[in-house]
Amino acid sequence: MTTERPPTRPVALVTGGAKRVGAAIAEELAGRGLDVIITFNTSKDEAEAHAHSLREKHGVRTWSIACDLADPDAAARACLQAAREAGRLDVLVHNASAYHPTPLDQIDWKQARDLYAINAASPLLITAALAPMLTSSTMPGGGAVVAMADIHALGRPRKDFAAYSMSKAALAEFVQTLARELAPGARANAVAPGVVAWPESGYESDEESQQAYLKRVPLQRAGTPDDAARLVAALALDHTYVNGEIIRLDGGRWLA
Repeated sequence: MTTERPPTRPVALVTGGAKRVGAAIAEELAGRGLDVIITFNTSKDEAEAHAHSLREKHGVRTWSIACDLADPDAAARACLQAAREAGRLDVLVHNASAYHPTPLDQIDWKQARDLYAINAASPLLITAALAPMLTSSTMPGGGAVVAMADIHALGRPRKDFAAYSMSKAALAEFVQTLARELAPGARANAVAPGVVAWPESGYESDEESQQAYLKRVPLQRAGTPDDAARLVAALALDHTYVNGEIIRLDGGRWLA
């Protein structure tokens, strides 16, 4: 009788890893030798194509799994099942989020509930489900959680975004709580972007709005998904004594 040995290569799970910033994060982690689990909600074709590309390019194992963050319990179950299939879980990146304005004269419970479920409650329950694996990681420095926060939920609020900002503020507080909850086996940090990828539609998808925003950025340009991916990877893999930090990635927008 033989017992199958656990995989020796670290495994990362990236929520919303099919497109945009999430795809760049998955690419960066795969390029650094990690097997990668990508979650998607509606972007099945893009997720499967990206997973295939990572396997071909980097020689890593990949999985793409359906995961509806609007249902936190189901999302946690899906992520736990995928991590068990992978055999371990060392890095968890909470990238997927919902973003849209909610003016006070238009807000309703469903909008507020969905934003909170996707941006805060699902990260909470997914992390809780995966915590035993993360804290058992054999990576140097232990396991790592990195969440994508937002500079505008850290004390620089934007008009008409109350529900979104509340959900992201909850995520930021959660990360700092996790830094104590998961230690010493795992660390938790966050990246708080200004703009690293403009919305594809709706609010601030037009050139005029984008230029108005950039006028308040000292570097006078937007960041890129690769900027975010490199910082996420550094927090997850390199800076093993950084714990409970929220690092702004905003070109100086916080100062202006």
